[in-house]
Amino acid sequence: MKQDQTLFKQLEKLLTEQRNPASREIDLADSREIVSIINSEDKKVAESVELRLDEIASAIETIVSGLKKGGRLLYFGAGTSGRLGVLDASECPPTFGTDPQTVQGFIAGGKEAMFVAQEGAEDSEQEGEKELDQLNVTSNDIVVGLAASGRTPYVHGVIKKAKKIGSPTIFVTTVSSDQVDLEVDHMIDIPVGPEVIMGSTRMKSATAQKMVLNMLTTGAMIRLGKVYQNVMVDLQLTNKKLEERAKRIVMMLAGLEYKEATLYLDKADYHVKTALLMALGNLDKPQAEKELFKNDGFIRKALLDLK
Repeated sequence: MKQDQTLFKQLEKLLTEQRNPASREIDLADSREIVSIINSEDKKVAESVELRLDEIASAIETIVSGLKKGGRLLYFGAGTSGRLGVLDASECPPTFGTDPQTVQGFIAGGKEAMFVAQEGAEDSEQEGEKELDQLNVTSNDIVVGLAASGRTPYVHGVIKKAKKIGSPTIFVTTVSSDQVDLEVDHMIDIPVGPEVIMGSTRMKSATAQKMVLNMLTTGAMIRLGKVYQNVMVDLQLTNKKLEERAKRIVMMLAGLEYKEATLYLDKADYHVKTALLMALGNLDKPQAEKELFKNDGFIRKALLDLK
């Protein structure tokens, strides 16, 4: 009972658990008024994220450093936060050509919790610690905790264990840092304020977390040479749509016709960066691969090196 009362008092103070004065009459609103209220509140999210760009950028550099050492980027969360981590991780292989092990997402309660809420799964710090033990986490891995409320025990367990291991830690929350009792290397707190529907953190809180995760992985992958100009050039061609996208990329960036782009991709075994460097640098496949390796996978650096 005493523990329940303590939790009640903690929730009572959280920004995400307050009532939003802008939506108190929403149950009387028509559909147009409802979406207007939601949209007005959503506009505030990007402004809140903007206040933490320095910390997000610093976290990106930490991620890049870890990945260069062969480490992994590991997301941990419960409920909506956990699902967002799994979603971001799952998009990295097709988008940036990463190994599926490089960026991974984990949710309290396991895979079943992605589709059906596993009540109580997030309430144990020990479960979070156990998750890291099973993954054989090392000091090269980057551990990211996702918790809208900032207090999820499962996530706290993960972060505390990671600190003991010596892994760099990042914490993404949508309450202010003074409401989070946790030591981390990068605290990314985005206090978005009360939700349109009280406590429904799948709304503004989820939007804020999604924006931050987009920045973390996209920023890291750009810094790792997986983008040329503003085009993703390290995608995995796992279906016909992506194969055609690859041809379009080579056509667009190298100024080629469809048949020429296809020929370069064939010669490069459908590795887009190699095909591009072959076309732009007038190189054969071994030469292009050598230049990419020498320049850490950056096409622009390789082209400058050829001049």
